[in-house]
Amino acid sequence: MLPLILRRIAFLAAVIVAVTALTFVLLHGTGTDPAQLLAGPHATPAQILMFRHRFGLDQPLPVQYFYYLKEALHGDFGISIHSQHAVSADLGQYLPATLELVIAAMLFAVVGGITLGVLAAVYRNGPIDAAARLVAISGLAVPVFLLGLVAQYVFYDRLGWLPSAGRLDMGVNPPPSVTGFYLVDSLLAGNVDLFVNAAWHLLLPAVVLGFSVLASITRMMRSSLADVLSQEYIRTARAKGLRRGTVIWRHALRNAVLSTLTTIGLQFGALLGSTILVETVFAWPGIGLYLVQSVVAADYAPVLGVTTVIAALYVLINLVVDVSYLVADPRIRYR
Repeated sequence: MLPLILRRIAFLAAVIVAVTALTFVLLHGTGTDPAQLLAGPHATPAQILMFRHRFGLDQPLPVQYFYYLKEALHGDFGISIHSQHAVSADLGQYLPATLELVIAAMLFAVVGGITLGVLAAVYRNGPIDAAARLVAISGLAVPVFLLGLVAQYVFYDRLGWLPSAGRLDMGVNPPPSVTGFYLVDSLLAGNVDLFVNAAWHLLLPAVVLGFSVLASITRMMRSSLADVLSQEYIRTARAKGLRRGTVIWRHALRNAVLSTLTTIGLQFGALLGSTILVETVFAWPGIGLYLVQSVVAADYAPVLGVTTVIAALYVLINLVVDVSYLVADPRIRYR
């Protein structure tokens, strides 16, 4: 397992370098002058030149990237123009909100997707199977931003059941920051009312974000389990008189879940990209909304910082998936 982890760590470094280099080149190809933005709209040409020299923007592009990467390795992603804060400080503030949303969405998708997939495979060609396939098709066909707008219209505007935006009600103070996760911090503070308020705000964006992942997991789980249930050893287990639930949950599901683990890992990484749209629709103060605001402001440093963080998280998640393969099936050997 150790060689696997070491190879993945090396791969992590290579991916981060490639992603940041590509993003760096694309951002500098937009034609926007960061020195002009830093100096302000009323700056003189001399002041613009001063800012360009101060931040190394007068250097060749490879030199600029080298210095950016050097500072990023020390946790310094530069200064955000529109927030006037260090990008690392902004990421520390906004990243927990995104992770809380993504984890909640993933829990909803995994529990719901595996449950639906198992029921669809066990009761194939029945009403439950048809309902599961309808959910799967809908989740893959409906864009996440459209689903978010429809969910807001139905559950907030028409029914008034759920809030439409933000992490807490207006005028409600957040809990003392320990983890940055409002659900966890409110429980640590012993404030049940605040926990309920935060959970109520989290529910709708988490379901919207996780719905497409639920669809993918449902399809994969149904297909894998249906294939496993047709194997000889499953028929042998049934012939021995084992109960149906025992055969499914102890013998079939463990083998069927391996391919689903890959889907879960890849979809978890994809959620980090999809959260940009969901956070914009629901005004969720995470790195997705922060990224959108930075792009609109032509603010290079936050875009590079968010890209680096998302790339690192994506590769780390894939490392966790690879290790979970070894735990789920010791017969697997990575060479």
